[in-house]
Amino acid sequence: MSVDSTLLERSACEVVDMLRQEAVSPHDLLDTLAEQVARVEPHVNALPTLCWERAHEHAQALLRKPVAERGVLCGLPVPIKDLSAVAGVRTTYGSRVYENFVPTETDVTPAQLEANGAIIYAKSNSPEFGAGGHTFNDVLGLTRNPWNLSRSAGGSSGGAAAALASGTAWVAHGSDLAGSLRTPAAFCGVVGLRPTPGRVASGPARDPFDTLGVQGPMARNVADTALLLDAMCGIDSRTPLSMARPVTPFLDHALRPHKPARVAYSAGLGIAEPEAEIGAICAATMDRLVAEGIGVEQPRIDLSSGARAFHVLRGVAYATNHAEVLAQHRELLNPNVIGNIEYGLSLDGPSIADARRTRGALFHEMSALLDEYDVVICPASIVPAFPADQIYVTSAAGRDFDTYIDWLSITYGLTLLGVPVIAIPCGMTRDGLPVGIQIVGRPRGEAALFSVAASIEAIIGTWATHERQLDSLACAKT
Repeated sequence: MSVDSTLLERSACEVVDMLRQEAVSPHDLLDTLAEQVARVEPHVNALPTLCWERAHEHAQALLRKPVAERGVLCGLPVPIKDLSAVAGVRTTYGSRVYENFVPTETDVTPAQLEANGAIIYAKSNSPEFGAGGHTFNDVLGLTRNPWNLSRSAGGSSGGAAAALASGTAWVAHGSDLAGSLRTPAAFCGVVGLRPTPGRVASGPARDPFDTLGVQGPMARNVADTALLLDAMCGIDSRTPLSMARPVTPFLDHALRPHKPARVAYSAGLGIAEPEAEIGAICAATMDRLVAEGIGVEQPRIDLSSGARAFHVLRGVAYATNHAEVLAQHRELLNPNVIGNIEYGLSLDGPSIADARRTRGALFHEMSALLDEYDVVICPASIVPAFPADQIYVTSAAGRDFDTYIDWLSITYGLTLLGVPVIAIPCGMTRDGLPVGIQIVGRPRGEAALFSVAASIEAIIGTWATHERQLDSLACAKT
């Protein structure tokens, strides 16, 4: 065993450079992670399923290739969200229906990652079928926030975010429908990117033309997030909307920060209202951008009509994907999942048509706005990480919510638009909990978005440094 805990303090880009130089091997990285996992996982539960033997076998196979043929990640370990199948590894989807399921084939996105040099060593926790902004389920339990173990890590990629924040991953795979990459990024002080639909090939899926749910990268900083996106990209015949890998890697853009000239800021996008402390921290972030010569304006943005549209289209997706499971295993599903599927099955044609028209109109409005501004910025969550014993946020800023996803409207409103959105940390609450902003890019504009996000990150800093993660975890344990 070769363990070097100082590797955990390095960025993913630095570690990949070391792999290319053969200064470390994938086995060294796996051994180092194994020790960290043993130390923190009993408290956090971010990576409940581990596959070390498989990981070392894949690492050994990769090392038989010349360095130049080891892919974008060159042997970097990557955990996969438990909503994606990995051959030979228990994959539960957070559901008792699949509690003992071990797939024989790997899904498109993790297969693409392995083809680009990723070493899969764990599955990260998720709520059942990704339903909700809090990561818990009846199979693998509750994931806790490393900054404060009494708080939620967010969801549904909460396991991925918590792994990053507790030092058990350099980068992590996730997915996003209502904000599942962005909310946990905000809660855990890391970076999450919701890419353009089709940017990352996914599936196989019952509805391969779906554009609400996407696969995407998470990491501790913007450049590492771009690195992982590069490893995820590529056309796959099973994903009809998939895009070709760009000629210039996204990492190159992230390493060339570009300060935006004009930024549009909205505290709630007309669809949500953040709690006062969140609003104040995000407003102070905008003041810092202004102090650096960036023009920040507050044009009217109103995505309020998207709330109904999103619920309808999300309901259709749940009915499409899970109606058969409901019919066969109703007694094993949690009530929220049952409600989602039944709602989707109850929808009529006019309701769906109206939702699609609303989505189109909102896209055109945002596209026109992004012709005037480099990016749009708003909070990544309207609340900080909430108590882990809550199922969801029931109220915020004086507003009571009707459903368990209404508090996510500031993220799902942007989901409807099909544009790339990156969430980065921007500050801390008085209680020491991370706060994040979303940065919205132009359609298919990940390259420019990474450049802008990197410039903003350079101004406001990062919050997920290794020592602070471990200090927080140590305090939380006491």
